[in-house]
Amino acid sequence: MNTYPLTTNHFQVEWGGTRMGFTEVSGLSIGIEPINYHEGSSKENSTQKMPGRLKYDNVILKRGIVMSDNEFYTWMSTIKLNKIERRDLTISLLNEDHEPVMVWRLKNAFPIRIEWSPLRADANEAAIESIEISHEGMTVRND
Repeated sequence: MNTYPLTTNHFQVEWGGTRMGFTEVSGLSIGIEPINYHEGSSKENSTQKMPGRLKYDNVILKRGIVMSDNEFYTWMSTIKLNKIERRDLTISLLNEDHEPVMVWRLKNAFPIRIEWSPLRADANEAAIESIEISHEGMTVRND
């Protein structure tokens, strides 16, 4: 068993049994919304803080634009009167043997924004598309 920190550059994203390549995944975070509680009989007239609901940030996936692949746009185009195809996403951090060592599962995910990199005549860099994903919860486990 290795005891050194893992690198962030070896990961995979899957949904619906399909593995997709990305250059970046961000927004993997869980927080707690604090609740302010004011007690009327408090001599200090202070506010107590209590833990509230769990809060999940949106996840942003980025990849290079490939001519024959319009998956993100196709998925986002399925929205019809407040209904959209929801998918469970699995994001895995991999070790040097390509095995998952940490796994994030996003429940009932759906796209809320697609963005393409600016088109500039004076640049010579890869065209990137990003998709922002909203979801209804996340589980995290170490394998």
